[in-house]
Amino acid sequence: MMEVEFKAPPALDRYQRISLIVGVAAMVLFAVGGLLSPAEFFRSYLLAYAFWIGIALGCLSIVMIHHLAGGAWGLVIRRVLESAIRTFPLWVLLFLPLILGLKSVWIWANQQALDADPQLSEVVHHKSPYLNVGFFLIRAALYFAVWLGLSYFLNRWSREQDETGEKKIQRRLQNLSGPGLLLVGGTVTFASIDWLMSLDPHWFSTIFGILVLGGQGLSAMAFVITVMFLLSNYKPMSDVLTPKHFHDLGKLLLAFVMLWAYFSFSQFLIIWAGNLPEEITWYLGRLSGTWKAIAGLLILLHFALPFLLLLPRSFNRNARLLSLVAWLILVMRYIDLFWLIGPSGRDAEGKPTAGLQVSWMDFVAPIGLGGIWLWFFIWQLKQRPLMPINDPYLEQAISHGRGEH
Repeated sequence: MMEVEFKAPPALDRYQRISLIVGVAAMVLFAVGGLLSPAEFFRSYLLAYAFWIGIALGCLSIVMIHHLAGGAWGLVIRRVLESAIRTFPLWVLLFLPLILGLKSVWIWANQQALDADPQLSEVVHHKSPYLNVGFFLIRAALYFAVWLGLSYFLNRWSREQDETGEKKIQRRLQNLSGPGLLLVGGTVTFASIDWLMSLDPHWFSTIFGILVLGGQGLSAMAFVITVMFLLSNYKPMSDVLTPKHFHDLGKLLLAFVMLWAYFSFSQFLIIWAGNLPEEITWYLGRLSGTWKAIAGLLILLHFALPFLLLLPRSFNRNARLLSLVAWLILVMRYIDLFWLIGPSGRDAEGKPTAGLQVSWMDFVAPIGLGGIWLWFFIWQLKQRPLMPINDPYLEQAISHGRGEH
């Protein structure tokens, strides 16, 4: 197939421009909030950062799963996945504010707050070989090196496949994806411990990394479906994407919804049954007051409703309805992260915040970071054909959607 057949539609220019304008405006407003309340600024920044980079990391896992497993579902979304993982250089840059606000975000790095709480200071002292600023930064550099390296080779070889069509490149991508998935699993697990779980140095969970991985996969799949629905309204993808393709994506979205629910319930069941003081207090804070209502909302709108809606075959074949569920899941993914991070929040003096603490910056931060990231993502998406034009299974993937194979 000719590359011209899969050029990005001009409409993407408008979406890219809107994303940049909205993102910059929100970031300016967010920066003003940071001057007024630095503690709230950094907490909201971490929340938004974890949400958006989670989509990119989920896309990294999914593209490697496709290289290993194959299938028409992955070929039609591969360019979206590859564009998302080419945004990791931006995430390296956006991590710098978290380094500057390290003492405001993570209590274990704030010696003044530790001195005011002897019990917490003792806990952090025992964990100091791992929880110290130097080692924290070294680990972060290692995580980004792995993610950047995998993204580089996956995209480089995919581009070579576009240019040469050599079949051996497919084998090269498969050989990288196996160990690559192990590397992503390990780095995301430790990154989730560093960036999220260590917000409460008292608490620990052996399944937390897997829970975060499952959530990232779900976020990525919901994001991909949203983008594919947008592209399906314009040529050339309107001539390629069919209800059968969206049916495949809908089934995968359902699988990720169930996977997230399984991991979430498993963590809850293990900790609740164990009833250990250093573990159970984490859930007690999240199952009381207003936080309990948010937990109920997650059960209803993050699992139950999407699960029921995604079961019927007719629903998954309707791209518009499927994209609405994807939007709902993305919103609930952000609320889920807020539920994970929020009760571990600290005030300016390092004391635990009481009750539900919602700042206007919790709404502005994801818009600002998301707008900038989407601008960069769309720019990457426009750099290459929207389909892997020389993949040996491309014709089969297109005919699969038309019921010709």
